[in-house]
Amino acid sequence: MARRKDHTRDQLRDMMLDEGHRLLALGGYAGFSAKEVARNIGYSFGTVHNVMGGHHEYLAALNTLTFVEWAAAVEQKLASDGHDRIEVLVSAYFAFAEDNPGLWTAIYDHHLPPGMVLPSDQAETRGRLTSIIAAEVARAVPDLGLDRVGALTRSLIATVHGHCTMSISGSLALMGEDDPQGAALNRVRDILWAATRRNDEK
Repeated sequence: MARRKDHTRDQLRDMMLDEGHRLLALGGYAGFSAKEVARNIGYSFGTVHNVMGGHHEYLAALNTLTFVEWAAAVEQKLASDGHDRIEVLVSAYFAFAEDNPGLWTAIYDHHLPPGMVLPSDQAETRGRLTSIIAAEVARAVPDLGLDRVGALTRSLIATVHGHCTMSISGSLALMGEDDPQGAALNRVRDILWAATRRNDEK
């Protein structure tokens, strides 16, 4: 089996990210183990720690990879089926969560400790997904202004996330809602309609 002399630090990091992301997809945050990553790639746990910088740094990097995949999936759906772009956004959110439960929940299950901030490159990478959504919000409500587009985008994401989370947990079904995605889309349309109307009245 390959040992540390066989790989550069960059190669080791790529191996650890690939294997870590695979394990995260299988077991989510609760089932993730850096020691298992080390065993699977043939290196020591200490090597993983030295290369990835500790538990929280490792999980942050893995979750950033998930954002890369998520943004790519949304862009692909917009490119292939973008007639009703708001519906595509909502559908893409639900689809990614349902198709990748381990990766999706790990984003929200892992919390950075107090005082730790994401590296700027990771923050920028994660922000790409929000930027994609914000561009569609700006398209739906023209001349809204950057600050208001940002605020509205965050609220819409929270609305869809809430519906999606309660759908996956079964909470909405218990409340009698049999179409959580449709309900989320309706709420998004209501919010966009209200924003458009307020903007037109100014």
